[in-house]
Amino acid sequence: MSARPVFPFTAIVGQERMRLALVLNAVAPDLGGVLIRGERGTAKSTAVRALAALLPEIEASNCAYRCDPNGDALCDGCAGRLARGEALDVLRRATPLVELPVGATDDRVAGSIHLERAIREGERVFEPGLLAAANRGVLYVDEVNLLADHIVDMLLDAAAMGRNYVEREGISVSHPARFLLVGTMNPEEGDLRPQLLDRFALAVEVTGPADAAERVEVVRRRIAFERDPQVFVEQWSESEQAERARIAVARERLPNVHLDDATLDLIARICHAAGVEGVRADIAMHRAATALAAYEGRDTVSTEDVRRAAELALPHRQRRQLFDDPDDGRLPEILDDLAPLEPSEGDTRSNEPSDGPRDFDGGDDGSEAIAQESPPLPPSEAAAPARSAPIPFAPRARATTLGRRATIDPGTASQGRPAGTVQPATPPRSLGRIALAATLRAAAPHQRIRRTGAGEPAVIVRPVDLVERMREMRAGSLVLFVVDASGSMGAHERMRAVKGVALSLLLDAYQQRDRVGLITFRGASATLVLPPTNSVEQAARRLRNLPTGGRTPLTAALRLAHEVLAREHASRPGGALSLVLVSDGRPNVAAAGGDPRAEALDAASRLRAAGARTLVVDTEAGRIRTGFNAVLARALDGDLTHLDTLVAETLEGSVRRHIAS
Repeated sequence: MSARPVFPFTAIVGQERMRLALVLNAVAPDLGGVLIRGERGTAKSTAVRALAALLPEIEASNCAYRCDPNGDALCDGCAGRLARGEALDVLRRATPLVELPVGATDDRVAGSIHLERAIREGERVFEPGLLAAANRGVLYVDEVNLLADHIVDMLLDAAAMGRNYVEREGISVSHPARFLLVGTMNPEEGDLRPQLLDRFALAVEVTGPADAAERVEVVRRRIAFERDPQVFVEQWSESEQAERARIAVARERLPNVHLDDATLDLIARICHAAGVEGVRADIAMHRAATALAAYEGRDTVSTEDVRRAAELALPHRQRRQLFDDPDDGRLPEILDDLAPLEPSEGDTRSNEPSDGPRDFDGGDDGSEAIAQESPPLPPSEAAAPARSAPIPFAPRARATTLGRRATIDPGTASQGRPAGTVQPATPPRSLGRIALAATLRAAAPHQRIRRTGAGEPAVIVRPVDLVERMREMRAGSLVLFVVDASGSMGAHERMRAVKGVALSLLLDAYQQRDRVGLITFRGASATLVLPPTNSVEQAARRLRNLPTGGRTPLTAALRLAHEVLAREHASRPGGALSLVLVSDGRPNVAAAGGDPRAEALDAASRLRAAGARTLVVDTEAGRIRTGFNAVLARALDGDLTHLDTLVAETLEGSVRRHIAS
């Protein structure tokens, strides 16, 4: 049965930056991969699969790892044959595309003992995993931000070394694992660990179509493909072949492309001005600009090549001010200042829909069209969101965590997600705790010794073989800010500081999956403006513009906080809860027509039962002060800190000390 045709890469309308980033990695496989971030339904997966189908065939040895017969990254078997003077059996193969599922186990990813041969022959033989299957191909991780931490670590090690090392179950194996790493993700579902984010050489943002005409073209092509995939693919076969040939020619040209010292100095100055950490960005820009010149048939890297490479290699690495969009910030200004284009290098490329192969540009505006859709439209300056003023905040302590970490404990199949296995000191208490596959692998090499006669079980398992499954229970922290946005607060500066601290905590919480929420209260009610999240992108959108002014409904805020924390405790038992109340302690709205202060203290007593550790930040100013926040802190059984002049540095320091204590 033949495989279903893949949507042609050259039939994708628009998404110029995404297509360019993918093609540059195809031209220069050592570039370092690409991360595609965007909302649901933007056909990120379609583009990745289309690229894999477009890539030229490779010459590979007839082994499990498809070793490059002309390279030095060989498996032990191929290296041994060459050392003995034997010739490798070379075949032409399609470039592999390997999809790594979010729930993949470490055995499936790295490889493990070959179970069948261990049982039948009593030998420990290595069975390659997904990293081996992806060698010299594309390793695609959808929802890469949701991968288990230990799987992410495995990917990082293999990507950094170009080789996979396996030491387990009595086997010791290493094999080449050089692959084009492509990750896709929806930022609203959580952000990416910074360790993995920096490993992607290039990153692009994708959004939906900009107007009706783009949507029409998307629908027209998609319906035509679904109605008769074979006919649609045949219609685009000529452009696909032309693009495949163009990539092949670019690969041959790439070693001869010249990037002079002046251009290298330009790359270094751009990266320095952008404030990126380390030199991975410099290397990525060098490789991307060189690949771009080769792809466009030139032997010398131009200033425009450097600019376009910077637009792909820098935005996800920039140290940008909180609340700046990923494609916002100083990068356009930096490029205009350090790498201005000559008039002849101006952007004269067309934005008309593609009817065949075309140059990938993406422009300088950062806008995107949906995959399979029309080209980007020029942005409207009038519609651009106003950026908040920079928020002062202290350098982040990267080792700081918000609270209780995830636990990894033996558990039943319904608890948490897989996080490896362990051979327990005592037999598991229930069958549900046994990791069957791992137990069989442990028992398999001993079968020839254990079998003594006919009629015995196919596999004889002893208590010493039993392996217990480990489950990762996410018990990360939640920090819930409850912020007075009333007129009595002088709320604008304080709100800006609180937003800065909230996002600063989130930036530290990437790898721990900790979360931050925000309640504001003003007028007659309280609002959960930021439901608990670990997504900085989502938080930035929600917090960018918050209204202030009006009266002070403190009771409503405390009651809403109680509801949020109760839901959190029910859905994530064991997680650490912290409440940070920022107020001047002057409630003047009664929920039931009584005394606002009495009602607030009653709500505080009820909130205390939620079990959250509480910090009351007293912002009351002036010569005459009520001191009500001290009484409120006692009712909450929390800590109290006074901040007469509230800026983000002092608030952040107070919050961090409170959480760490």
